[in-house]
Amino acid sequence: MEKKCSCSEETMSLPDEIVMSLRKYGGIAGLLKRLPDDETLASSGEIHKALSDPIRLKIMSMLGIQPLCVCVLKAGLGIADSRLSYHLSVMKRAGLIEGEQQGNWIIYSLTEEGGKWVL
Repeated sequence: MEKKCSCSEETMSLPDEIVMSLRKYGGIAGLLKRLPDDETLASSGEIHKALSDPIRLKIMSMLGIQPLCVCVLKAGLGIADSRLSYHLSVMKRAGLIEGEQQGNWIIYSLTEEGGKWVL
């Protein structure tokens, strides 16, 4: 049967392995100091959200091969303009892609961060 931990670190009944491991980090307070800050976690959440959709993963894969304009992405994915626009905006907000105006076209490419996530 699983034991439930009480709220106070001093009164917790924990497995010895966990106690010894926590001591290496300075207890719960030391463990918490090692966590990324809230801004970093929020950014990471945006990236994971952006990568949680199969269409966006396909876009990432296509852009991993070469930069592309919207018309090629649309033709390759077979989706409506509005749907593609939504997916591109989610990915831009997460910092995974960027668009560069070239005449009448916007050419999308992966950012350095986006390149880390291509399958």
